[in-house]
Amino acid sequence: MNKQDLEKAIYKASHLTGSFKLRSGQMSDQYFDKFQFESDPRLLFAITNELKQLLPRDTEIIAGIEMGGIPIATALSLATGIPAVFVRKEAKAYGTCKLAEGVDIAGKRVCIIEDVVTTGGQIILSARELAAYGAKLSTVLCVIERGYSGSMNLEIEGLKLVSLFQMNKAVSAQQQ
Repeated sequence: MNKQDLEKAIYKASHLTGSFKLRSGQMSDQYFDKFQFESDPRLLFAITNELKQLLPRDTEIIAGIEMGGIPIATALSLATGIPAVFVRKEAKAYGTCKLAEGVDIAGKRVCIIEDVVTTGGQIILSARELAAYGAKLSTVLCVIERGYSGSMNLEIEGLKLVSLFQMNKAVSAQQQ
């Protein structure tokens, strides 16, 4: 599946209209139900093939942010052989009390994976915590970028956002 066909397939599978409250607190009349494209093996495989090409070559660990980044990080790990960690929104208060489940991230070049980015708020919180555990961070990959504030907010934190698709372009392309 080429990138244009993938964009159409993701749009068809997951684009919803209505009234939606986003994690950022913003309201939107459009929403991408990420679990519709993440749970479809054909779409997840195609997304993985595209994201694999965008993954920085020096990546040592792929970090999927809870919850939507985890399936994508897992698929990328399988496709590349690069270990993955699964990043909680906050460290669990029991057992190992870890924030990032999986291999040790200290001193490693970690690429953060997210499904949909609006403001980048959760990524920023998670990135700060990962850095406190010794991760070396520079790049965030996402499937859909909702707007430009996420990219700008991440840039302020020293992170580069690389998106497979931008929502406004995907919506415009499908409405033509």
